[in-house]
Amino acid sequence: MVDDEEEMRKSMKRFLEPEYRVIEADDGDAGIRKAVQTIPDLIISDVKMVKVDGFQVCQTLKEDERTSHIPIILLTAHGEKSLRLSGLEIGADEYLTKPFDLQELLARVRNLIQSRRRLRERFRAGEVLRPGDVIVTSLDDQFLNKVKAVVESHMGDENLSVEVLAGKVGMSRSQMHRKLISLTSLSPGDFIRYMRLHRAMDLLNAKSGTVSEIAYQVGFGSVAYFTKCFRKQFGILPSSVLKNSLYGREMNRQDTMTP
Repeated sequence: MVDDEEEMRKSMKRFLEPEYRVIEADDGDAGIRKAVQTIPDLIISDVKMVKVDGFQVCQTLKEDERTSHIPIILLTAHGEKSLRLSGLEIGADEYLTKPFDLQELLARVRNLIQSRRRLRERFRAGEVLRPGDVIVTSLDDQFLNKVKAVVESHMGDENLSVEVLAGKVGMSRSQMHRKLISLTSLSPGDFIRYMRLHRAMDLLNAKSGTVSEIAYQVGFGSVAYFTKCFRKQFGILPSSVLKNSLYGREMNRQDTMTP
């Protein structure tokens, strides 16, 4: 909660805290710093503040790859259409005019957080995110694509560490961890394994080698561990995927030879 009026911050905190942990910031500068440090699930910011106003807070955070994914609700005492448009144009997710109903604010907070949870559930279900997804902003597309590119370029390196990944992405380990968790519900280590397993599935379907060869090709040092992870991710053994692919290829070959 970013607001330079202490009474407003305290009132909002009392209302929201039964359901959420609330971090307070008494001006825009402090709000930006705390957002970068903690990577919260959502930010509520007043627009009219003496030092850095809510528009600046919103624009700064939406243009920063570390915080671009965080939903932001702007609050203002002004109801002019031009101000509302200004807030939405710089990336605000919601805009409420004072005085507002606290239950309405709570409903919007829940909806925005739930939309992020649905995105994470889609990723966990195996739907790999695509650039241009309507829920993910372009900066978040760029972030995810950057992480994917680093993992893909080190696909065969079983020693790829979270520290190396964070350094190549240009974030601290903790910042990358919080952002990946927020977007995908996967920790950096889990994300690396997720990418390796999906590449392995592609290679198995393409009959690009034996199970052992493909396990090492995607960065697993142990075939047994690879098999365990693969089965947990897809519910099937890698040998079964390879067998079915070979069986399907043989059947297709016989079909083409049948007079």
